[in-house]
Amino acid sequence: MKKHATTVTLMIFAGMVGYWWGDSSAKSPNAPVSAPTIQATDSAAVAQSSIADVLQLAADAKTTMSTNLHDYTARFVKQERSDDGVLGELNEMELKIQTRMRNDSDDAPMRIYLKFISPQSAAGREVMWCKDKYDGQMAVHETAFLLNLKTIWLEPTGIIAMTGQKFPIYEIGLVRLVEQLIERGQKDLDNPDVSVVMSKGHEFDGIQAELIRVRRSKPSGDKDDFKLAEIVFDRERMLILSYRSFGWPEQADADVPDSELPLLESYAYHDIKTNVGLTDDDFDVNNEAYGFP
Repeated sequence: MKKHATTVTLMIFAGMVGYWWGDSSAKSPNAPVSAPTIQATDSAAVAQSSIADVLQLAADAKTTMSTNLHDYTARFVKQERSDDGVLGELNEMELKIQTRMRNDSDDAPMRIYLKFISPQSAAGREVMWCKDKYDGQMAVHETAFLLNLKTIWLEPTGIIAMTGQKFPIYEIGLVRLVEQLIERGQKDLDNPDVSVVMSKGHEFDGIQAELIRVRRSKPSGDKDDFKLAEIVFDRERMLILSYRSFGWPEQADADVPDSELPLLESYAYHDIKTNVGLTDDDFDVNNEAYGFP
């Protein structure tokens, strides 16, 4: 199997915007996205909380996943704002993952398969990455003319693969989402400028989840700073279903409604099915169910 595309193909590929994750076409640099309305059934369902409580919840979720989450499928929806302030397109894809939690030492090789649903320019695109296969390279099957003639192999952290992206492909998934939440939360554990509200009765994909809203009263100055972060948590399955963060208005002390705050990043996992028994065939570019050339 050849693991390098021709020079011409790579030049065409490099000219595209947003690769395995879809186009990062610009909206307005400050385009806001409406924040969700808390769907609590009564005032008793909304309670003040703390970063310590959120960290404990995340730690419990990670422990549960370590014991129970071997693999899963989902419909993953993501949107990110680039470092230069441009909000990329919404990207939707089918997702299959074998987690590293599927052995006793939690160090099994992670495996990922993606197939794009939208935007239309990326529909049908397939991406595969396996820590223990293909020399750690990312396999990309494009649908555009010429690019669909062969599988393109990329380094996950290379310039092409990382164009317009905040994280490499192996940062995707429910486990890493919890770990990132813990890493970020620990920075604010003793921060008096952070407040937390937990709301029960938040509907997400037809289930009753909890909506956790973390709000800063003043900028932190960190690279991953936010004005408001929202976490949707499924306590029954101990899974984080969604994470969104919103930036500051142009004047940090301005009284701006949440619906006008600029979206920084959004990651949501829909239709999650856990421990479905994914096999080696699900992470094989030669699988006849896939379209890798």
